[in-house]
Amino acid sequence: MYGYYRVAAAVNHTTVANPSKNATEVLSLIRQAEKKEVCVVVFPELTLTGYTTHDLFANQTLLEAQDSALQGLLEQTQDISTIAVIGYALLEADRLYNCAVVIQNGQMLGLIPKSYLPNTKEFYEKRHFVTGRDIVRSTTTILDHEVPFGVDLLFTDKADMTLGVELCEDLWAVTPPSNHMASNGANLLLNLSASNELIGKHAYREELVRTQSARCMAAYIYSSAGVGESSTDTVFGGHALIAEYGSTVAENERFSQQSHLITADIDLEKLRFLRLAESSYSDGRRKKTRTITVGKLPEISTLERTINPAPFVPSIHADKTARCDEIVQIQAHGLIKRMRHAKIPKALIGISGGLDSTLALLSTHKAYEIMGWDAREIIAVTMPGFGTTSRTKSNAIKLCEALGVTLKTVDITELALKEFEAIEHDPEELSVVYENVQARVRTSILMNMANKEGGLVIGTGDLSEIALGWSTYNGDHMSMYALNSGIPKTLIKYVIEYYKSNESIADIIDDILTTPISPELLPANDDTITQETEAIVGPYELHDFFLYHFIKYGAKPTKIRFLAGLAFEGKYNEDTITKWLKVFLRRFFTQQFKRSCMPDGPKVGTISLSPRADWRMASDADVEAWLEELE
Repeated sequence: MYGYYRVAAAVNHTTVANPSKNATEVLSLIRQAEKKEVCVVVFPELTLTGYTTHDLFANQTLLEAQDSALQGLLEQTQDISTIAVIGYALLEADRLYNCAVVIQNGQMLGLIPKSYLPNTKEFYEKRHFVTGRDIVRSTTTILDHEVPFGVDLLFTDKADMTLGVELCEDLWAVTPPSNHMASNGANLLLNLSASNELIGKHAYREELVRTQSARCMAAYIYSSAGVGESSTDTVFGGHALIAEYGSTVAENERFSQQSHLITADIDLEKLRFLRLAESSYSDGRRKKTRTITVGKLPEISTLERTINPAPFVPSIHADKTARCDEIVQIQAHGLIKRMRHAKIPKALIGISGGLDSTLALLSTHKAYEIMGWDAREIIAVTMPGFGTTSRTKSNAIKLCEALGVTLKTVDITELALKEFEAIEHDPEELSVVYENVQARVRTSILMNMANKEGGLVIGTGDLSEIALGWSTYNGDHMSMYALNSGIPKTLIKYVIEYYKSNESIADIIDDILTTPISPELLPANDDTITQETEAIVGPYELHDFFLYHFIKYGAKPTKIRFLAGLAFEGKYNEDTITKWLKVFLRRFFTQQFKRSCMPDGPKVGTISLSPRADWRMASDADVEAWLEELE
C-alpha cells in the first residue's frame, strides 16, 4: 500500500533451556502477527534456548531440543507468509554461532551470525560462541536443508523492502554491520537482542536505535529478551522498539509477564527516495552482498498510522517555544549578516496587516534587538490601495507603533491610476493587470525609498506562495532579502503566535491571525475583504501538505492524495483534495520561472525552493505526467 509495510517487534515469554515451550510462545506470536497483516516480525536473541542458558550451550541435549523446536516451527508456519526472524544457536564446523534465522512459509531463507561478541562485566559470550563477521558467500546445513549463511545476506521483495539483520552488540560496535547493509540498499534493519536492564539503560537503547535509523536512512526494529530470562545476576525487561529515520514510532512497556508484540506501519518507499534527495548515501562504501528474494508478503488492508496534516509544524506542543525561537534566530541572524556585510543600517518593509509582513517585521525587529540597533531604523511602509480595509491598515499601524519602528504611509491609488492611463488599461476592468500594477507600484516605492533612505528592502513572501507562484513577477516577488522564503504559511501562523508572549502586541496578533488571507488588490465591499486567497488557489494547509510530500521524497500524486485523505479525513473529501492537488501541480510547474530568479533568503526547515541551494528545475518542465498519474 503506497510503500507502507507493517512490521512488528515481538517479545516472547522465555523459559530458559526449554526450546519446546519457547517455540510454542513464538508460534503464537507469529500467528498474531499474520492476523495483523505484519510483513516482518523480529524476536529476541537466542529465542528458542533463552540467552541466559550459559554453559548449557555446550550440551548436546539443548542443541538437539532447539533443532526439534525449530523443525516444529517450520512445519506449523508453512501457510504463513509473514517473515519471522528468530534467534538460533548454530553448531557449524564444530563451532557455535549466535545467529538469526529468517523463516517464511515454513522455509529457512538464511542465517546471519553475530559479528561482535560482548565479553565484559556480565557478558561473556566468547566463552560459548565465535564471531561470524568473516563468514560470507557461505551455506550451512540445518535439518537436512542447505541454507545461505553469512553476514553478507540481505532479503528483498523486489518492491520497496530490502531487509538486513544484526544482533545485539553489533549495534553497539564502532562500525555496526547495519551501516554496510544500509549502504547496500537495506532500508529495513532488524536487531535480535538480549540487553539487560540497568538504571537509565533503556533510554540509551532507545536513542541508539533511533539515531541508527537516522544514520542509515532506514527503519529499525529492535527486540530484546524479556523477564523470563534468568535473573541470577541480571534482569531483562523485554524492550521492543520500532524507529523510522530518526523517530521512534512504537515502543512497548517493559517488564511484561506476558508474550506480546508491537506493530507499526513504516513507509519504505519514502525512505528509498529520501536517500536520493537528502544525503550523501550514494557515496557510502559498499561491500558485496547476497540478496535473497522472499515470497509474497501480507498486504495491509487499512493503514494504521497517523498522518500529520501539518508536517511543517511541530507536533509536540512542548517543543513550540524552542522551535519558534530557533526559527526566529535563523531569520534574525541571516538578516544581521546581510545588513552588516552590505553596511546598510536601515531596513524597509511593506507592512499590510497580513501574516507574512507581520512575521517579517517581528523578525527584523528581533534582529535589531539582538544587535542593540535602534528600532527606528526599521522603516515600515503602509501602502493602501483599492482593496485595503481599515482592519488590516489599523493592525499594521498599531503593530508598528507598539514596536517603536518608523512608520510611513504612501497611498498608491493615484499612482496606480496613472499607470493604468499610461498603459491604456480601463480601471473598471478588474483583471490581473489591475492587480499586478498595484503590486509593482508598491515594490517600486519600496525600492526607490530604500535608495533614498540607504536601506535594505525585506521580502515578505513565504515558501507556500513561492511554491504556488502566488506573487507578481518583479512585484512582491522581488526584494533585497527574502526573509520569509524558507517558511510555509502554516508555520508562519505558528511562529507569529509565539510572539504573543509580548503582551503589548498580543491582541493585535490575535486579530491578524483571524484576518482572511488576501493580497487586497480588488476593491473592498463595505470595508470588507472580497478577495480571499484560499478561495482562489485553495487552502494553504492542503498546499503545504502537498508541497512537503512532493519535495521531501518525490511522492507520486496518487500517494499524496491518499495521505491527504487520511490526514484531513472529515474536513476535505477526495474530490476536493484532487481539485486542489491539480491546482498545486499546475502552478508548481508553470511558476518555476519566478523561483529561478528569486532573491536570497535564509533556509529554515528541510525544504527550500532556492535555485541556488535546494531546488533546481527547468522553468519549462511539463506537468502532464504528474496529472496523468493522478488520473
